[in-house]
Amino acid sequence: MSNFRRIALPGNGPEDVVCLPDGRVVTGLDDGRLVAVTPETGEIEVLADTAGHLLGIEALPDGSLLLCDHDFGLLHLDGGRGRPSVLVDTVDDRPLHFASNVVSAADGTAYFTASSQRYRIDQWRSDIIEHSGSGRLIRRTPDGEVTVLLDDLQFANGVVLAPDESFLLVAETGASRITRYHLTGAQAGETEVLIDGLPGYPDNMSIGSDGLVWCALASPRNPLLEKIFRLPPRARRILARVPEGLGPSPEDVVWVIAFDFDGNLVHDVKPADVDYTFVTSVAERDGVLYFGTIVDNALGVYSLN
Repeated sequence: MSNFRRIALPGNGPEDVVCLPDGRVVTGLDDGRLVAVTPETGEIEVLADTAGHLLGIEALPDGSLLLCDHDFGLLHLDGGRGRPSVLVDTVDDRPLHFASNVVSAADGTAYFTASSQRYRIDQWRSDIIEHSGSGRLIRRTPDGEVTVLLDDLQFANGVVLAPDESFLLVAETGASRITRYHLTGAQAGETEVLIDGLPGYPDNMSIGSDGLVWCALASPRNPLLEKIFRLPPRARRILARVPEGLGPSPEDVVWVIAFDFDGNLVHDVKPADVDYTFVTSVAERDGVLYFGTIVDNALGVYSLN
């Protein structure tokens, strides 16, 4: 318990957490407010308000931010505060909903995920149960061209870019795996599974100050849910409409892992008896982990030391 503490927030659902160069941690709330937190004091500053539902965040070298807003798409916040502008709100002539996580290349190209084309965030359980695989990986070039790179992902979630920008890693929550998409070289445009059979359902990912890929496991794999995945599509669609309290539920746990870019597990962190659960994001800086979640009104802070 001494290694864990909570930082109260002025709202709910800090789904993603990102460490800023000035030492603060930035997160978004489910009412659209973007807040920066000073970990040492708990001081909070509201940087922006999208009036939507903020999810993934990417800090850019010039101090601006990319924001994934469930309701309004991919946004850009110039200077890291103020009023964001819309970069992408339609894909293939359809409104973009459920933009989930985003990374940026050195040339300004943005790669982002959309978790589902069928369900909204308050229906995420239905998408997982239906297991139809409508998640997407999307690219936006600096000139505004938008291209769907992959469109059959099982609840596409966290995304990271390799340091040499040769490939992307995408967390497929509904498949308990990490998929690699090659951007350069002879395999450009091809995919492969980097890590399969994870013991939990992966959510957001980030690169820590230690150079490792840190990944939140929102919940251990559920035996009932895994059986449902093997049912015919029609049966899964019916079960996806079952009221939340009657279907498979996530287990209360705090669980994050870290692996290198070859997929080798380095850290498996599962602190017990902490007042937190359903970790959807993790950011590491100098041996300290910052946790986000969609079911609480606080950040979690855990020291690896």
